[in-house]
Amino acid sequence: MRTSYWQLINNWLMLTGLVMTSSIADAQDTTKTLTWSGYVEAYYSYDFNTPDDGNKVPFIYSFNRHNEVNINLAFLKAAYQSQTVRGNIAIMTGTYANANLASEPGVLKNVLEANAGVRISNTSDLWIDAGVFASHIGFESAIGKDSRNLTRSLMADNTPYYESGVKLSYNTSDKRWLLSGMILNGWQRIQRVEGNSIPSFGTQVTFKPSETLLFNSSTFIGTDTPDSARLMRYFHNFYAIAQVSKRIGLTLGLDYGIQQSDPRSTSYDPWWAPIAIARFTLTDQLSLDVRAEYYQDETGIIIATGTANGFKTTGLSANLDYKIRNNALWRIEFRNFNSKDAIFVRDSEPAKNDAFITTSLSIGF
Repeated sequence: MRTSYWQLINNWLMLTGLVMTSSIADAQDTTKTLTWSGYVEAYYSYDFNTPDDGNKVPFIYSFNRHNEVNINLAFLKAAYQSQTVRGNIAIMTGTYANANLASEPGVLKNVLEANAGVRISNTSDLWIDAGVFASHIGFESAIGKDSRNLTRSLMADNTPYYESGVKLSYNTSDKRWLLSGMILNGWQRIQRVEGNSIPSFGTQVTFKPSETLLFNSSTFIGTDTPDSARLMRYFHNFYAIAQVSKRIGLTLGLDYGIQQSDPRSTSYDPWWAPIAIARFTLTDQLSLDVRAEYYQDETGIIIATGTANGFKTTGLSANLDYKIRNNALWRIEFRNFNSKDAIFVRDSEPAKNDAFITTSLSIGF
C-alpha cells in the first residue's frame, strides 16, 4: 500500500515522541481517575493594635480579620488524571478569596483552580496546561496545611498566590528536575489589567538531588500596568528546603525584584525580602516552627507607606502545630512586626510595632 505524505510525517513524529496517536493514547490510558477533595480552615486572630474596622494591616492578605471567628479558605475540588490528559477545578470561599481576588470580576473571585492539560510526548513527562493555577513563585500556598507556618510570610502575601495563562512543563524521568515556562496574564491576574496589551512570562526550575533537599528558582517578567503607563517588572524568587535531621527542617528563601521608575525610563527601583524558617518536630503529632523575615520596599512598588523610608519591616513568629488526626490540624501562632517608620496605627496614633496571635483549625477530606 502506498504511504501518503501526511502518514510519513505522522510516523516520524511518533518515532520522535512528539505526538501521540489516539491508539497509543488509548493503550497508555490504563488508569483514569476522577477524585474529589475539600478543605476548610477556620481561624481566630487578635491584633494587639485593635484596628477599628476589623481589618489587619493592608499588606496582609490571609488570616486578615481581627477579633472574629472566620474562614480563611474553604474549597471543593475535582481532579481528573490519566496518562495523557488532566484537569482540575476548585471553587472557594473565605477571607483569603475576598482579599486576594478583590480585583477579579464576578464569579472569578471564587476560582482557586481551573485548568486543563495534555501530555504532548509519549516518551517524556512533557505537558501543556492552560487555565488558572497556583503560582509558580514561592514555597507557600493558599492552603494552610501545606505551609510550615500558620500565617503566610510577607513575601508570600505580596507575591502571586495564583496566575492564569499557558504553561509548558517537563519532569525528568528520575523526578529530580522540573522545568517550566509560562505565558501569563500578569502579576496575580486571571483577567489582564485593562489597557495592557502584552503578556507576562515566567519560568521555574526545581532541583531535588535527594529526598531531604530541594532547590527552586522562579522568575517573572512583565507588567501590572496599562500600556499608557507601562512599568516593566523583573522578579526572581529562590528558595531551598532541607530536612537537616529526622526532627529538624530548614527553609531559606530570597525575593528580589526591580521595576521601572517611570515609563520608558532606564532607571529601576528595587525591592527584596529574605526569610528563614526552622521546623522542630517534637513528636509525631506536635511540631514547632520559628520564622524570621525582612521586607524592604523603599519606593512602594509592592507595599506603599507614604513614609520617608518606605516599607522596611522585620517579622518574627513562632507557631505550634498539633495533628489531631491525619486530616485535622490545630495551630496557634504569635507574630510580631517591627518597622523603621511608624507605618502602623495604635490608639489612633502612628506606631512602629504590631503584634498578633492567631489560632486555626483545618481539616482536609
